[in-house]
Amino acid sequence: MSILIMGLGYVGVTTGLLLAELGWNVVGYDPNRDRFSALSQGKLPFHEPQLADRLIQHGTSGRIRFTDDVAAAVAECDAIFICVGTPARADGSCDLQYIRQASGMIGQHMQGYKLIVIKSTVPVGTHEQVTAWIAEARQGDVPFDVVSNPEFLREGNAWHDAMHPDRIVIGGHHHGAMRKVRELYRGIHCPYVLCSPRTAEMIKYASNAFLATKISYINELARLCDRLGVHVNDVAAGMGFDERIGHRFLQAGVGYGGSCFPKDVQALLHQAEQQGLRLSILEQVHRVNRTQVKYAIDLWEPVLGTYADKAIAILGLAFKQDTDDQRESPALSIVSELLHRGAYIRVHDPMARLSENQRSVRLVQLDSVEEVLRGADAAIIATDWPEYAEANWARLRDVMKEPIIFDGKNMLNGGRMQTLGFIYRGIGTNVHGSDQQRPPSEGMSAPAEGRWTKG
Repeated sequence: MSILIMGLGYVGVTTGLLLAELGWNVVGYDPNRDRFSALSQGKLPFHEPQLADRLIQHGTSGRIRFTDDVAAAVAECDAIFICVGTPARADGSCDLQYIRQASGMIGQHMQGYKLIVIKSTVPVGTHEQVTAWIAEARQGDVPFDVVSNPEFLREGNAWHDAMHPDRIVIGGHHHGAMRKVRELYRGIHCPYVLCSPRTAEMIKYASNAFLATKISYINELARLCDRLGVHVNDVAAGMGFDERIGHRFLQAGVGYGGSCFPKDVQALLHQAEQQGLRLSILEQVHRVNRTQVKYAIDLWEPVLGTYADKAIAILGLAFKQDTDDQRESPALSIVSELLHRGAYIRVHDPMARLSENQRSVRLVQLDSVEEVLRGADAAIIATDWPEYAEANWARLRDVMKEPIIFDGKNMLNGGRMQTLGFIYRGIGTNVHGSDQQRPPSEGMSAPAEGRWTKG
């Protein structure tokens, strides 16, 4: 069986390489000439750990190849995965124009039975629309099936998640088509959720919205911790040992970003509004995330007195570590807010780069942490890159004009930073007096980074 991947972004490339890894012959198509050209030359057009090696391996073997001839690719392949983007509109709704374009191409060029798999994140009811769009565009009564198979990949961990998924969701109306999709994942051992297309579409949105809820919950709780002199990291650690809660997504900071959580929360809110409903919990999740950067900037400003005319070093541009993706990145919101308040900004990121249009007299990017910190009145950690946790802060303190660290990811040990001579502030870390040492609770021990672990 040959499989066509339509759309070669994070999801499409990862899905194509996974299917090649599982032994299928894969063809990738994308109308973006630069992306198509890079992949054809074995070059990954974005940063994602482990994918570059797999691209070279499977490209060299011929297991995966790329084409700009969509007509031939559709005619040749037995299964087609739709992996195109579904960006948010201004009102929060999901823009399906690329889904519709892909559906039209499939209908126009298919000459025999096709199994169409929707991998893109789409609103509930899109399965029916795709089915109608393909039927409308097809030449004659060519048979086809459409199955929903949402992705659950984390940027920075996409290959691991592809090879070791928590579950694979397959939504369809015909058991035969659903079995064919399951067969494509032969060799992947995990729970399989077989359901209706609408259920599959909702599982995707509900999952991302729930994870976003955990993040906004701990961020809002961090605001109270700042008022009460409690360290939010200790609260999160104590909560996380409850298996009903878990430790993941309870790291307070400047909020979530990326291509999924902000877009998917807004899309779910929009769908509810279209049905005459309000999802009040998710409304608050969105509000907390939208205001978290300003909360942090306001929280830290008294340390400096004002940001106006101060040199601020920003460590991180990507929305999270191990990616160069800046979509909805809190780091960019921090930059925007500080520019509005009159600061001069120098930024560093191991992978993400400012565009020429973003750079100005007040905003520059430098290539090393030391360069960015030299002469700075303060530094803000905006992305949780390991390089920042592992930096030689004792040495870096001496290059700063003022040894002030604002930790937007709560990733450094505040007590250690103070011992090194820094003024350190995080979010939800405004502890008082002897509480700054935070002795471990009974049955727990404190590792070097200051996070409690079960002893």
